Amino acid sequence: MDHFQALFDRFAPRAQAFFAGRLCDATGFDNDAGRGYLHVLRQGRLRVSRDGHDDLDLDQPTIILMPRRASHGFTPDAAGADLVCATIDMGGNAGNPIALALPDILALPLDKMTTLGPTIDLLLDEGFAERDGRQVALDRLFEYLLVQVIRHIVGSSHVSTGMLAALTNPALARAISAMHAEPSHGWTLDDLADLAGMSRTNFARTFRDAVGVTPIDYLTRWRMTVAQTLLRDDLPIKKIASMVGYDSPAALSRTFTRVIGVSPRAWLANGGAVNRV
Repeated sequence: MDHFQALFDRFAPRAQAFFAGRLCDATGFDNDAGRGYLHVLRQGRLRVSRDGHDDLDLDQPTIILMPRRASHGFTPDAAGADLVCATIDMGGNAGNPIALALPDILALPLDKMTTLGPTIDLLLDEGFAERDGRQVALDRLFEYLLVQVIRHIVGSSHVSTGMLAALTNPALARAISAMHAEPSHGWTLDDLADLAGMSRTNFARTFRDAVGVTPIDYLTRWRMTVAQTLLRDDLPIKKIASMVGYDSPAALSRTFTRVIGVSPRAWLANGGAVNRV
C-alpha cells in the first residue's frame, strides 16, 4: 500500500530552485508565498540562524528541510559554502497532513542517507553545471528529492508523534490511508478499527496516543482539508458535500464552520486565508 499516494494526488510536491553555487557572505531567506525551503549543503561550514531558536552549525554535507515558511539566515565561514537551494510547496497552507506533521526544521547528514546518493549526485551535477534546461531539471530533481526525504523521515522515525509517526505502525497506517483515499466514505470507528485489525477500544487509544487526536476528529479535519481544496476549484457546495461524506450542504457548512472558524462562503470571500485544520 502506498501511504502517500492519496495525499500526493491532492498536494503534489512542488519545488523551484533559486540558488546553486558558493555562498561567501551572510544571506537571509524569506518569501511572501508561504513556501518552505529545501537546501543541500555540498561542502563547507555553515551556520543556520532563526529567530527564537539556537543557531545550528553544520560542517558536513547536509540536507536542510524547512517544510513551511521560515525566515532564516546562512553564515558561511571564510572559505564559503557550496549550496543548492529551492523553495518548496507541500500544501502546508492548504492543510496537507504531511507538511503539518513535519518539524519546523530538519538537518539530515547525507552520510546517513545513502539511498539518496544518486539523486543528490544528479542534483549537484545539474546545479554546478551550465546546461540547457537546467532550471527545469533542478526543479524536478528537488521534487523527487523531497519525496525521498519524506520516505526517509518516516522510515527512520525522525518524528515521534503525529500522522507521519503513526504511518510507521502498519495497523494505524491502513486506517489512515483509507481515510485519505476515501473521504466520502461513511467511516465509523468500528470500520477503522476493523481495517487496523484491532479492537475498537485499543484502536481508539493507540490512534490518539500516536496522532494526538481521535480517529473521527482526524477524519473530520481531513474532510475539511479536502473541502477547502474543492472550494478553491469552484465546485458547488452540494457536490463538495457528497465528495467529503456529508448528506447535505447544510451538514457540511455546520462542520466547516465549527472546524475552520467561518462558513465556506466567508472562507472563500476571505480568499481562503482562514484555516484552523
